[in-house]
Amino acid sequence: MTSAAPPSPSGIRSNLVSGRAAWQRLPREARDTLFQLAVIAWTLLPHLSHLPFWCAGLAGLMLIWRASISLANKPLPGRAPLLAVMLIAAALTLWTEHSLLGKEAGVSMLVVLLSLKTLEMRGRRDALVVFFLGFFLVLTHCLYSQSLFTALSMAISTWGLLTAQVLSSMPVGKPRLRHAAILAARSALLGLPLMAALFVLFPRIGPLWGLPHDAMGRTGLSSTLRLGGLSEVANDDSIAFRVRFDGAGPPGSALYFRGPVLSRFDGLEWSSAPPQMLSQSLSQSLSQSLSQTEARSLLRVQGQPLAYEMILEPIRLPLLPLLEATPAGIESAPQLSGWRLHQDAELRWLTDRLVTERVRIRAQAWVQHQHGPLVFQSGLLALAQLPLGSNPRAIAWARQLRAEPRLAQASAQDLAEELMAHIRKHNFSYTMQPGSYGSHAIDEFWLDRQQGFCEHYASGFVLLMRAMGVPARIVTGYQGAEPPDAEGWRVVRQSHAHAWAEYWQAGIGWRRADPTAAVAPERVSNGRQLPPQRGLVASAMNTLSPEFADRLKRAWESMDHSWNQWVMSYSRTRQFDLLQTLGLESPSWQDLVWLLLAVTSALALGAAGWAWLDQRRMDPWVRQHGRIRAGLLTLGIHSSPQHGPRSLADLARQHCGPAAHSLAATLDELDLLRYGPAGQSLPTAGWRRRFQRGLRDCRRQLAATPSVTSAVAVDAAARAR
Repeated sequence: MTSAAPPSPSGIRSNLVSGRAAWQRLPREARDTLFQLAVIAWTLLPHLSHLPFWCAGLAGLMLIWRASISLANKPLPGRAPLLAVMLIAAALTLWTEHSLLGKEAGVSMLVVLLSLKTLEMRGRRDALVVFFLGFFLVLTHCLYSQSLFTALSMAISTWGLLTAQVLSSMPVGKPRLRHAAILAARSALLGLPLMAALFVLFPRIGPLWGLPHDAMGRTGLSSTLRLGGLSEVANDDSIAFRVRFDGAGPPGSALYFRGPVLSRFDGLEWSSAPPQMLSQSLSQSLSQSLSQTEARSLLRVQGQPLAYEMILEPIRLPLLPLLEATPAGIESAPQLSGWRLHQDAELRWLTDRLVTERVRIRAQAWVQHQHGPLVFQSGLLALAQLPLGSNPRAIAWARQLRAEPRLAQASAQDLAEELMAHIRKHNFSYTMQPGSYGSHAIDEFWLDRQQGFCEHYASGFVLLMRAMGVPARIVTGYQGAEPPDAEGWRVVRQSHAHAWAEYWQAGIGWRRADPTAAVAPERVSNGRQLPPQRGLVASAMNTLSPEFADRLKRAWESMDHSWNQWVMSYSRTRQFDLLQTLGLESPSWQDLVWLLLAVTSALALGAAGWAWLDQRRMDPWVRQHGRIRAGLLTLGIHSSPQHGPRSLADLARQHCGPAAHSLAATLDELDLLRYGPAGQSLPTAGWRRRFQRGLRDCRRQLAATPSVTSAVAVDAAARAR
């Protein structure tokens, strides 16, 4: 059995040429319709991950149906089947979204309407409706993402829809797609100055594309933790935030970004009381936690402060995962314009609302610090409690260890070091795929399997410390960062999500303990996350060239970071900074409005002046038609503006007889060039030379034939009368 030989380059080229020839042989209407359907399919493509399965399938079937009608030149369906499909789509939307209103239901219905409207394109008016529905669908991409990739996809969709609209405005001939695409791009570029002025100066009111239920954004953190939760986050390679330090920055082992603090354990899940949001009531928030002054007094810092800047992606929690420890001092507190921030006794930085937009923060942190009460307080009793009947074997093991004579008078630090030494000695392993655990997960992890992810080690450590009478809790957040880029920004991904422990010691307060460092020191010492699972394309590229895949990934992320920094992070504060640069000491939104009116008025005046200077410009075909009529008039042939090239050729034969043979031939050639299959191609310089030669030959023969000349003169005189 012989295997088929791969196609040769010449065979591939011939297939491409034949496919291009088949495309050019399509009728004008079929070609334009297929192009428009391809643009609509491209516009729908980014929505596939958000649409219900039935909506994506139905839209695809409608587009395929419309394409088959165009290729077979069949009539369009009647309104009855389209109405039936619309009612079915509405019922399915109500079934999947439980409403016909809202973002998801609205986008689903818009997709169905657009795909169905393509089956009603019987005239230019229907095509315009499809164009504007397509433009509106392009805008809905911003409801889900504002990344650079989304922006590029929207730009291509807009260009394609404009090209299709330009084609619909060219009813004659068969204009080339390239010509229409260039004209559409030129028209879009003419609007760039106005677009830039509106972007820079239009007053920023708030996040434009956020909806109320969009507050549940994407994040690697949560106010609860169940064993196995962070290992799923570790497979997410998306960016959580970027951080840049003033100077070299600390080592990776010191990069702990504090998030939710989990102190309640019911035997299966760790949780924390939901942070009180300042928007409800600042006084109510402060009544349920220490005051900011008291929280600041429990934080003791050493050494020099470390200034840093952070660009945080949207999360679904009302807190900021800042570097430990960022105090609440006047100079060190995070600077976030328009937000009310509050630091509680657990060193969490709470916000007055959910973080549903990208924010830029400047703050100072002290890597060397201590926090918490120095003497035992009644509130610490809750942090030493254990759930009844949970993980009995591990708790019994810890109490037996605590009862050993050598640990009878041991401090909390000695007990913590004992647990760390146990992890090192008994071949514990660190894995992102530890498998599922039962109801007594810490028993299985600590005494049986001895393999797990960071939350397994942190949970086991805290439970065992509590079993030995030491207050302890879990802290979640991010640990480590990638090396800095050329601008000093260090990327922290969701795969850097981490869980560590804190235990309380008299005279010191809360101390950090990271059991992961005992089993996987490279994870903590270098601040390096474990490699997440890759997709098919990423795995193939990484197999072929890991260095190239890494460079490509970093280059794209650098461009996306620039997009986020200069476009998506352009805020009202930066608008006011621009006005201050222009000389306004205390700018306001009224100043923005006046400046915007001045700039747009200047642009309007400039456009009006350009139109006035360009008023004599006309269609090249109209100009060419006027030159032809002027040339025929020298022969005494009078014509009207509505006469096309073929009519002008008939007039030349009628008035000049055989003398106009070559002249009429050039006019017939022009008619084919204008209205033939190619269509819209302007006459070349060679054609213009042949036309002038035809005029001269006709004039010379008329001069050599007096009878014809007199006949022409008589006819001209009769027309004049």
